[in-house]
Amino acid sequence: MEKFFKLKERKTTVKTEVMAGITTFLTMAYILAVNPGILSDAGMDFSKVFAATAIASAIATLVMALVANLPFALAPGMGLNAFLAYTVVLGMGYSWQFALTAVFVEGIIFLILTAVNIREAIVNSIPPNLKKAIGVGIGLFIAFIGMQNAGIIVDGATLVALNGDWFKGAPGVAMIGLVITGILLAHKVNGALLIGIIITTIIGIPFGITKYAGGSFVPPAPYFFPFEFGNILSLDFVVVMFTFLFVDMFDTVGTLIGCATKADMVQTDGSIPNCKEALFADAIGTTAGAILGTSTVTTFVESSSGVVEGGRTGLTALVVAILFALSLFLEPLFGSIPSAATAPALIIVGVMMMSPVKEIEWNEMTEAIPAFLTIIFMIVAYSIADGIMFGILSFVLLKLFTKKTKDISMMTWVVFGLFVLKILFGAL
Repeated sequence: MEKFFKLKERKTTVKTEVMAGITTFLTMAYILAVNPGILSDAGMDFSKVFAATAIASAIATLVMALVANLPFALAPGMGLNAFLAYTVVLGMGYSWQFALTAVFVEGIIFLILTAVNIREAIVNSIPPNLKKAIGVGIGLFIAFIGMQNAGIIVDGATLVALNGDWFKGAPGVAMIGLVITGILLAHKVNGALLIGIIITTIIGIPFGITKYAGGSFVPPAPYFFPFEFGNILSLDFVVVMFTFLFVDMFDTVGTLIGCATKADMVQTDGSIPNCKEALFADAIGTTAGAILGTSTVTTFVESSSGVVEGGRTGLTALVVAILFALSLFLEPLFGSIPSAATAPALIIVGVMMMSPVKEIEWNEMTEAIPAFLTIIFMIVAYSIADGIMFGILSFVLLKLFTKKTKDISMMTWVVFGLFVLKILFGAL
């Protein structure tokens, strides 16, 4: 295990990696319930989508573990599943089979783009200050998600608002968990995030927040090749497929950069070790997921919770992959962990991902403004991809009009062009 995962080289241990893997899984296990719930609104079978979610996540994360040797986990991405259900199916009136065909084609294109190093070049083209900003933005974004999951922050007259009953029910339990987890971290307790999740889950029992999910322990079967190729040459198909492709590409790029930055894995030239292999993991996951019956698979921002716990190798991802496979048999147990119990971990991860903000060149406006826009738009637009888009667009334009084009690499120009095309394409 030491030889394969290079534990000593990355200054970690088996125990640390296992704890990190369990923590990552618990913070993202909600996808096993949320993804089938969203896709069932499009007419898909909940149990089949649950199985597809678990299996596709296990496959993609296993590739990340054994091929890329990185501590990141993958699962069907939030946002993209909603786009499939509510825009493509319920909005545009297409079948979910049509939508999954678009996801499948996207996965094949991703495999090709990864094989010819185009996606890796995009990752490496992100300017250094934007790389740091992406990590900070993801930290705030994931903390925001945690607050929403717990019901601490809700919709309001000001778009978002503090829940008036934040000290009661699930929000109250989450706040208790946040204090407990913070105390554990202050005392430098190993596995603080995981212990915090477990304690908060237990605290939720008398409050009625933690409930046994019920259901069968017999693993359900997924779909298999549920495709519809009849409309593959239509303009709508191209638009849908391109949307999946674009959002997934930059979500994954942003997450890889953010988590790798937090793990101190970004090399001196700005590249990420085994980046190509990591990108293959999500391409394979997306393709396999579509075959089994789920939406686009992407690297999860919750991977940062495992990184914070000390995860540095593929062993962390291997543990996550195993737990996703086991979840097929233990769905009622994993479904019993409430969002209020995982929310504190997500909020704390946000705290821990803030550190790169002090390294951004805030005195240089052509660097500071793009960095700030990257961070703020990830949160207010609720999208990692949109944050990167506004960061790159502003970076290139500011450098161009201040005659500092030497700071813009050729690939950054290409990425800029892609974002411009996305804006124009979306306006048609």
